[in-house]
Amino acid sequence: MKYYLIAGEASGDVHGANLMQALLALDPEARFRYFGGDRMQAVADGLVKHYRDTAFMGILEVLMHLRKISRSMDACKSAILDFQPDVVILIDYPGFNLRMAAFAKKKNIPVFYYISPKLWAWKQSRVKKVKAFVDRMFIILPFEREFYKRFDIDVEYMGNPVVDEIEKRKNELRPREQFFRENNLSEKPVITLLPGSRKQELRHNLPVMLSLTKDYPDHQFVIAGAPAFGAEDYAPYIHNTNVKVVFNATYDLLHAAQAALVTSGTATLETALMHVPQVVLYRMNGPTYHIGKHFVRVKFISLVNLILGEEAVTELIQYDVNHDRIKQELDKILYDTPSLKQMLAKYRKLEQILGKPGVSDRVAARMIDLLKISER
Repeated sequence: MKYYLIAGEASGDVHGANLMQALLALDPEARFRYFGGDRMQAVADGLVKHYRDTAFMGILEVLMHLRKISRSMDACKSAILDFQPDVVILIDYPGFNLRMAAFAKKKNIPVFYYISPKLWAWKQSRVKKVKAFVDRMFIILPFEREFYKRFDIDVEYMGNPVVDEIEKRKNELRPREQFFRENNLSEKPVITLLPGSRKQELRHNLPVMLSLTKDYPDHQFVIAGAPAFGAEDYAPYIHNTNVKVVFNATYDLLHAAQAALVTSGTATLETALMHVPQVVLYRMNGPTYHIGKHFVRVKFISLVNLILGEEAVTELIQYDVNHDRIKQELDKILYDTPSLKQMLAKYRKLEQILGKPGVSDRVAARMIDLLKISER
């Protein structure tokens, strides 16, 4: 069968790649076209456009790049028509993907949505588009079942694919000494920085993260380089520091870390599943924040807290993202404190909720079954 996938950011690229591998295992004749990234490209040929060209976040950023986004949509539609896939598989990225869902539906191409957009947090009105244009929704957060039930939409939950990625990467981790030696790191304890995979996230969050380096001379701060970035993207921020950037080794870096500073997103969940104490922080441009806070309807911003339904990790947002507040929270989890013990205990509860690996395999098998049924 022919599969057309659309992923618009780094985490979608990872989960898209794992799904493609699972589809290939069950359908060796599978052919792919996709908007994605390096991870998907490593699985199979068929890249139409790299997500680095489409990853815009925030109201102002989107408005500034409307023409580029429009061209990307036109390219996506043309590629779908040219490829004539058996199914279009959308991965999060709602602003773009819901438009592609409407287009595919109009062309009588089945639409599966893998990794629901966070409609429960922002723009719930988009649920109408899901109901109208999406044939099957595969969710990865357990609490999303209740959300979609309110709108009489059947969804399928087979676990969270981050569990698959963690399980796979744990088996590939290098010994700590080897990892440090290969990346020219010192023997000091590591504080890992995960400042995001978009340039505006770097701009708003990395400088304040780096402001703490002088407060912890007995530690080394190391940035987990995002796959869409190169050393030149980090150079303006770290040129006056001893901070290093390590690429393609986020799990090795988390495995070696004593603590982490993490922007909101999938990275918060990955950090928790690697049992690394963390402080979550997120700052954006002022206008986007002030507009967005009137519409966002969630108690938490990190996936860890959202899944647990309680505060397991401290979240610092916008004006709380400052040197003193971050240091205060980081001190609480760097050492053997009650806060650290409580956080690690809640991590174990999180693992129980998310369940066992094999999510990508289960989703791929279900997708193929549904497509075979529709052919009858």
